[in-house]
Amino acid sequence: MTEGNEEFSPLPGVKAEVTEIGATVPATILLDRQFTTKALQTRIKTLPFSVMHLATHGQFSSKAEETFILTWDGRIDVKELSTLLTNRELTDSPAIELLVLSACQTAKGDNRAALGLAGVAVRSGARSTLASLWMVSDESTAEFMVQFYQQLLKPGVTKAEAVRQAQLQLLKQPEFNHPYFWASFILIGSWL
Repeated sequence: MTEGNEEFSPLPGVKAEVTEIGATVPATILLDRQFTTKALQTRIKTLPFSVMHLATHGQFSSKAEETFILTWDGRIDVKELSTLLTNRELTDSPAIELLVLSACQTAKGDNRAALGLAGVAVRSGARSTLASLWMVSDESTAEFMVQFYQQLLKPGVTKAEAVRQAQLQLLKQPEFNHPYFWASFILIGSWL
């Protein structure tokens, strides 16, 4: 989602983020008007994939009705996301090795629901989830995500090491060297 929707601000860095990631790894991209609830549901159910990257707004709360990811035409609530991730139609579809939630506070829970949407994703079958702990900068997040995937493709690099290397790349850039820009992302689940 690059454009604003409902009460959420635009995320102009998302276009560069998904375009560069799509140039790095084979990808099916649903951008803005294409990123509808139905389109996402269809892709999850019918395409074999081991990595899923959602660059959109999300929110988590111990109240299920306040927990969602934003699509062009609405919201996917936590129960629906969990069902989508666990009930994929392809019997030979690989497990979801990595779910990336490139959005604000997707790993932030509350005192009754730790780990936010990322925790829900792991409990729903994703082996690992990369998510953020606080409101993140659109521009630095796009840079972080591109670096993360570039590192992850290197032979022998684990998911945890790819996160570390992406953080180090941001630290080298004067405009992004404050922890606000690089320290929000957390890897939950398998670090390998």
